[in-house]
Amino acid sequence: MNDQNTERYRQQHKLRLSYMPWLYAGLKPAHRSWAQAWQDEWQTYLTAMETIIIGKDCFIAPEARIFAEPGRPILIGDNSYIAADCVLHGPITLGQGVSINHHVSLDGGRKGIVVGDNTRIAAYTYAYAFNHGMDSDRLVCDQAVKSQGIRIGSDVWIGANTGIVDGVSIGNHAVVGMGSIVTKSVADYTKVAGNPARIIGNRTTEV
Repeated sequence: MNDQNTERYRQQHKLRLSYMPWLYAGLKPAHRSWAQAWQDEWQTYLTAMETIIIGKDCFIAPEARIFAEPGRPILIGDNSYIAADCVLHGPITLGQGVSINHHVSLDGGRKGIVVGDNTRIAAYTYAYAFNHGMDSDRLVCDQAVKSQGIRIGSDVWIGANTGIVDGVSIGNHAVVGMGSIVTKSVADYTKVAGNPARIIGNRTTEV
């Protein structure tokens, strides 16, 4: 393969990794060398531009939009990855081994979003840790914004196209079905689905 074709292949490989970043950990040494250099450069840029701390062996797609001004930090644990077309606005804390798939939108409001270790958040999920007032005597845009924060536990699986509202806590080992809107807190090991999300099972009692 000539140099031109090698570079074209590498650009396509970078795009593939950006949308499927779980492939990064399994790269063969020949590919890992250039991918590691690419990630090191990009992550150095992010930490210089935003209030971000990035752990070891993380992958962050350059197509992701990550904003963490002073007072709204983003902390990313070891072995975590963030795919293309995500929008993350701090304060956000991600544990170790967290995966954020493409087109996820997380906004920490004032109180923040915390995600535990080894949690999976599927594509097109959105979580906003703030809410507008809705009094009838004022326009929504003129009302105070409140923030309680969102907490997502460890080993949680959140299906695609899920919405999570401010003030919700999702317990450890819980599962949220695709297309759900989570308006109330979810206990450990509980499976929920629907709009609004309701209990449909439990990981400890089902075979």
